Amino acid sequence: MSDRLPCLTSRLQGFGTTIFAEMSALAAAHDAVNLSQGFSDVDPPEAITEAAVAAIRGGRNQYAPGIGVAALRQAIAAHRQRFHGQAYDPDDEVTVTAGATEAVCAALQAVCEVGDDVVVLEPAYDAYLAGARMAGAVPRPVTLRPPDFRVDAAELAEVVGPRTRAIVVNSPHNPTGAVLGDDDLEAIAAVCRERDVLAITDEVYEHLVYSGPHRSLASRAGMRERTVVISSAAKTFSATGWKIGWVCAPPALTTAVRIAKQFMTFTNGTPFQDAIAVGLGLDDGFFVELAESHRVRRDQLAAGLSSCGFDVMATHGSYFVLTDVTSAGYDDDVAFCRDLPAKVGVGAVPCSGFYTDPRRGRGLVRFAFCKRGEVIAEAVKRLQAAFA
Repeated sequence: MSDRLPCLTSRLQGFGTTIFAEMSALAAAHDAVNLSQGFSDVDPPEAITEAAVAAIRGGRNQYAPGIGVAALRQAIAAHRQRFHGQAYDPDDEVTVTAGATEAVCAALQAVCEVGDDVVVLEPAYDAYLAGARMAGAVPRPVTLRPPDFRVDAAELAEVVGPRTRAIVVNSPHNPTGAVLGDDDLEAIAAVCRERDVLAITDEVYEHLVYSGPHRSLASRAGMRERTVVISSAAKTFSATGWKIGWVCAPPALTTAVRIAKQFMTFTNGTPFQDAIAVGLGLDDGFFVELAESHRVRRDQLAAGLSSCGFDVMATHGSYFVLTDVTSAGYDDDVAFCRDLPAKVGVGAVPCSGFYTDPRRGRGLVRFAFCKRGEVIAEAVKRLQAAFA
């Protein structure tokens, strides 16, 4: 056994401990305001928590079907139709997963052979790179550059080659807060159609968009049949600890994802699946208020960071604000973020960890605004005392 371990560890070099966990640990150790890891400090809506409690008390505590509770799969299909105008069969095209991260890894395991290329738009959530490498594939980055983080169609076309199996697309985007526009999505769709490439889309921030509607790559011509759509309950319902995600894909891709997924978690969170089925059926007012409340907190944090002398980039989606701290005289984002909890009392995430070449992200720092207004105010107060 031991002589086989280096094979996997070499593929995952650098992924042993994520920068997110390290920054949260530092924030906890120094009693800092944690604006690093992306989780809310409020509870899910009462209708959802009450549904979870009712499911637990009603005996819904054993294994769910491996593909997910029927009521949730039906709710996911209805949600997709309601917000994106796309019909998915809940039995053959919808699968429940242990959060979006498992969905990403299962999708990559399902579609990749050893030696395939997977194109990743970077900066990128680290699970995309790790998932590709665990599948034996080779990540090929296409860099989204500040301040707008648009897709360079020429660069994308150059990177996509004969061994490219899939393109991983995240919009709204973590960590930049960018939302891919029609031109970006069409550039990706054109390459996928012309070169017979699959798409894996991470849309977990689909209800946190502040400039126009959320656009899904699967909605573009010729893309539904070649796209694995991923989303989750975590960000929409402030339930990151419940780990309820899902995959919508055509039957052949769904079958492949389910084969991979059954050997990961098999199933998870039966009563939470019942509760999220309730959540997806909430009225439009909930989803409108969700985006509006985060817009207010985005503006609060962005203004505070600007007052400290940081170059703050526009956030059109997600719940992160990206700053360039070189504008305030700092050239090492990792050192900056490691010092911040102890010296200032605030936690943030260095963005160089989101790049295959850390030098591309040097000086960029991500702050999360999925916190109560008074928490953001305290963080801004501490930052102003140190930097303003």
